Amino acid sequence: MSKLAAAVCYAILAWVVSGMVIEVMPEREEWGNFQPFNALIGLLVGWFVVGRRLRVDYVTAMGIGFTGMAAALFWVLFAHAFNEMLALALARRFDGPVEAIVSIFKLGIEYAANLAYPHIVATLVLGGMLSGVIAEYVDRRWS
Repeated sequence: MSKLAAAVCYAILAWVVSGMVIEVMPEREEWGNFQPFNALIGLLVGWFVVGRRLRVDYVTAMGIGFTGMAAALFWVLFAHAFNEMLALALARRFDGPVEAIVSIFKLGIEYAANLAYPHIVATLVLGGMLSGVIAEYVDRRWS
């Protein structure tokens, strides 16, 4: 049950934070499947990273929740940076494959800088820790 609860919590957290990012970045008009894609990554991280590590005390569950949030954030940033790198590579903006691979990290850092708003950081940190506690509670209650 903890896997399901963590997956749902992280999918919701990713959806909410994605909406916050959309609000603070009005210069981009086309977002496509940004929120559903991020929610899918949140769901997978909740299921595979957080859900299988629970059955601990609530303080440790908060730590696991924070770790899960960091993992979800990493994979979301990596996926979007990789996607952007592919688009740039297809437009022949790189001189070679090494430059393309290095650009993934540069783009990821740029995307992470867009998250440096207090309300987004607070939502990520508190949402991740709360998701860990909720998943632990659900696991104790229904397992």
